[in-house]
Amino acid sequence: MPMLRTLLLVSTLLPAPPALAQIPDTFVEVERPRTWRGTPVMQRALLAKPSPSMRTALLWFRGKPGIVRIDRSTTRHPHLGPLRQHQRLLFQAGIALVVVDCPTDQLEPTHAWSDGCDDEYRESAQHAEDVRSLIAALRSQHGLDRFFIMGHSKGTMSTRWLAMHLGNEIAGSIHSAAINVNTKVITRGHAAAGAIPRIAAPMLHIHHERDGCMATPYAIVARYAKENLVTVRGGTPAGDPCGGQHLHSYGGREEAVVRAVADWITAGRVTPAAGAPD
Repeated sequence: MPMLRTLLLVSTLLPAPPALAQIPDTFVEVERPRTWRGTPVMQRALLAKPSPSMRTALLWFRGKPGIVRIDRSTTRHPHLGPLRQHQRLLFQAGIALVVVDCPTDQLEPTHAWSDGCDDEYRESAQHAEDVRSLIAALRSQHGLDRFFIMGHSKGTMSTRWLAMHLGNEIAGSIHSAAINVNTKVITRGHAAAGAIPRIAAPMLHIHHERDGCMATPYAIVARYAKENLVTVRGGTPAGDPCGGQHLHSYGGREEAVVRAVADWITAGRVTPAAGAPD
């Protein structure tokens, strides 16, 4: 039986109403049935659940570098994207947020270009089993029973394959700024996110119409997403076109994106456009 450990940690939030700003994170750790360098492998996450009555959870898989390095001493995780910045909007909609890390045997680079947690793992049935164990812990220990997954950029290499492997075990999947160019030169991966078939649960796609990252062109995702697409418009591009402050990560339109996410999870409504051109 996997071992579960929890620990309250201080949540790092941008300014929010006082009642929400004081919500602590819960450190969740599930022991997996394998070892790495002689120690048990752990699947870790941070749970932000302000109300015991919440039953819906959104599991978040971050973009590059794709790993968080959560441990018991964690008190700060900057740059985790718009969901973390505006998680109060999820709370107001009755949605708990789970920041998911890669397991401890996937945190070290395996190639010169690698950040760790490479596509071979993200595509694997083992990844699905690791996340399945986390979902089981969230259900049994934290009272959650309706699960959505969401990945951004590199995180979509997890969410698309997880959506395929987990089927109806999840209520839906959200793919934000999805990698959809099938080339190792660009993605270092083996399959474009948009090319994976046989996904049973509902899907939502979110993409900026002027995404400048070469691995995530808007035109491709618009073709396969069709009516299940939130098109993000406007914003403030800055820095790396594939980075966390650019249109690729919805710079200046983060709140509109989080509102669209909450609306789809709670009501099944697709927001055709998030934000407006400047």
